Amino acid sequence: MQVLIRIQGHLDPSWQEWLERLEIVHEEGGTSRLSGTLADQAALYGVLTKIDHLSLTLLSLERSETSPQEG
Repeated sequence: MQVLIRIQGHLDPSWQEWLERLEIVHEEGGTSRLSGTLADQAALYGVLTKIDHLSLTLLSLERSETSPQEG
């Protein structure tokens, strides 16, 4: 599944490995965008749990299934 997560604050790009290899992009206004492919809902839940444990503010979450040709 493809995910796009926005959080308040700028995350250090070195956290990419810890966050299931989601790409971390700093956006204007002091937000970070995490995007990429996760294996399943369990992986998404794991990322959201890590965000919660860091006391980060979740601004938005978008997910979509990949098509059979892409996966």
